[in-house]
Amino acid sequence: FADADHAGCQDTRRSTSGSVQFLRERLISWSYHFIKEQVKNGVIELYFVNTEYQLADLFTKALGQDRIEVLTNKLGMRSFTPETLKQLMNEEDE
Repeated sequence: FADADHAGCQDTRRSTSGSVQFLRERLISWSYHFIKEQVKNGVIELYFVNTEYQLADLFTKALGQDRIEVLTNKLGMRSFTPETLKQLMNEEDE
């Protein structure tokens, strides 16, 4: 954890840039309340996404090569291996 404003208040030496709220012992971010309100107002819609189609897994989990290839293809991305990069460099030189 790093807080660039770790001593924003000169009296208490506490951060002044971010505010949080605690419910019992659990930390609740203000962004949670913002999102919850947007869902309530119909600005944001939430959908269940089966694990097979969860594209965010590519950015949040350690995955095997096969799974990485499937998810990058679904996102329209390309996974570059060192060999692929060498081929692309050779194509540019020609």
